[in-house]
Amino acid sequence: MIDHQRLHPPRGPFDFRGVLVMSLIVVIDYGMGNIRSVARALEMVCAGARVKISSDPEMVRSADRVVFPGQGAMADCLRELNARGLVEAVKESMESKPFLGICIGLQVLFDYSEENCGPCLQFIQGRVARFEKGLLKNGRKLKVPHMGWNQVKQMSPHKLWEGIPDNSWFYFVHSYYVAAQDRNLIFGVTDYSTHFDSAVGRQNVFGVQFHPEKSETLGLRFLSNFAKWDGTS
Repeated sequence: MIDHQRLHPPRGPFDFRGVLVMSLIVVIDYGMGNIRSVARALEMVCAGARVKISSDPEMVRSADRVVFPGQGAMADCLRELNARGLVEAVKESMESKPFLGICIGLQVLFDYSEENCGPCLQFIQGRVARFEKGLLKNGRKLKVPHMGWNQVKQMSPHKLWEGIPDNSWFYFVHSYYVAAQDRNLIFGVTDYSTHFDSAVGRQNVFGVQFHPEKSETLGLRFLSNFAKWDGTS
């Protein structure tokens, strides 16, 4: 159950699309990944909000919403978070406000990653595993990394799925995938020879393996939904 008292109350008036006017969305800069493309996509759909790229822990703490994007290796991600003093600010944000993890920003939420053979931020119970070699689908050999368009089967309703049809196509780039221990936290799955969890949420935190900023109209709709999300499912 959501503890609503943990979440920041809405600040300021809403515009006609439901986006908080002058609310602050911070995209975490830890020196890796497609950070600027995520920020640009947010700016396209959040004209009433301020979108800031920042590696400043206090800026992250002051945000109304936080986005953790990125691509790259888990060990590098964790090292850079620690080097910039961001770990505690990220954990505090996950406990207090709408928080979106994209690609490695989803994976870092989990307990353990096979990539670095060590712990992650341990917000969601489960592991990060590598796709096995020799994946086949309909007799065709699949490449790793999983790169390109694929469908997301929505497992449960959520405000971030508003206006997005079930089995919609999104863009993926990854060699590792998450496996949540609590199946009630899974909001989307994708088939790549095997089914993997492609959207996972817990309380005010939601993470996706796909890249909404690369997923054209429906990706922008997803980000627009996040800009209006109050942290409840």
